[in-house]
Amino acid sequence: MLGLKQEALAIELGEEWSQKRVSLLEAKETIEDDILAQVAAILKVPVEAIKNFDEEKAIYNIQNNYDNAAHNINYNFNPIEKIVQLYDEKVALLERLLQSEREKNELRKSKQ
Repeated sequence: MLGLKQEALAIELGEEWSQKRVSLLEAKETIEDDILAQVAAILKVPVEAIKNFDEEKAIYNIQNNYDNAAHNINYNFNPIEKIVQLYDEKVALLERLLQSEREKNELRKSKQ
């Protein structure tokens, strides 16, 4: 679920580990506490999260957190007001640019 491949976990666990050994570890019913602690540290999860892992609950939590996050977006600004503000800034910038070009043209005319 965390996207870590067996090979990568084997490398993190040390030289005596291989992808095949990690695969066998995953299939075991019980895992030694020291190995479990190492794996938990590598995955950056508590040991209890591995011991009490329930795939159905994990999927349920992910779905509900994703659904809730998608529906509970709170903006600290009004997007329409922000668009209007950016438009006004653009217009002001273009007006300054136009004024600058007019001044350049007048300067050129006065030098001729």
